[in-house]
Amino acid sequence: MSSRIKAFLIHGMVSIIIAILIVGLVFFIWYPFPLAKAVGATHIFSIILMVDVVLGPLLTLLVYKAGKKSLFFDLVVVVLLQISALFYGVWTISQGRPAWIVFNADRFDAVRVNDLDLRNANKVKPEYLNPSLLFPSWVSAVSPTNTEDKNKILFEAVFSGVDIAQRPALYHPLSFEEKRIKLKAIDLNELYKFNNKNKVQNIIEQYGGANAYLPLRANAVDMTVLINKDTAEIIKIVDLRPWK
Repeated sequence: MSSRIKAFLIHGMVSIIIAILIVGLVFFIWYPFPLAKAVGATHIFSIILMVDVVLGPLLTLLVYKAGKKSLFFDLVVVVLLQISALFYGVWTISQGRPAWIVFNADRFDAVRVNDLDLRNANKVKPEYLNPSLLFPSWVSAVSPTNTEDKNKILFEAVFSGVDIAQRPALYHPLSFEEKRIKLKAIDLNELYKFNNKNKVQNIIEQYGGANAYLPLRANAVDMTVLINKDTAEIIKIVDLRPWK
């Protein structure tokens, strides 16, 4: 086997190992199932990962030549290009991750990092100012009582898409809206209207503690949040349509 092919294979193996670690970070921590599908990250991340994994080793294959005077420099440039592309891709994915799962009136909203409205950061409680670097966090958003503020939010929700759920200044612990969660909980039988009956049955059997649900609105595919209506406990986000 030529040294050129060996260099290509070594670079490829290292790239694959790094890719596996990043996949673990993205799909098990930042976007736990089924949130990657909900916010539409799967396709974008797959493209970023494939380009990065393939790009570096292929460039190594092209530039590698034993005894070449500029070989070290060329390989450094290849590695720097690959690292730059990888960091940009991971940063892009991190900015699109669902930072908060927000209870909003009668549903949950998956709010991404780049959706957050921080114009009134001075009014945000410290615990809601910076989203977790790991898993999404559960909170509730409560509409202001002031009529002028309500109208302003309504206007911006219509014309710019910045609704209550995107405003950390309105966040409270999820328990703050426990009564409303119980009140708005929907009977599980409603899920049969919008999904394959066998799929619904299998999921309900898997999560026996759930006896109701609430919709989860996301920018790509809406999901279902299984809950226990008696305690307002969140059981699981599942890949079922909550409405038509």
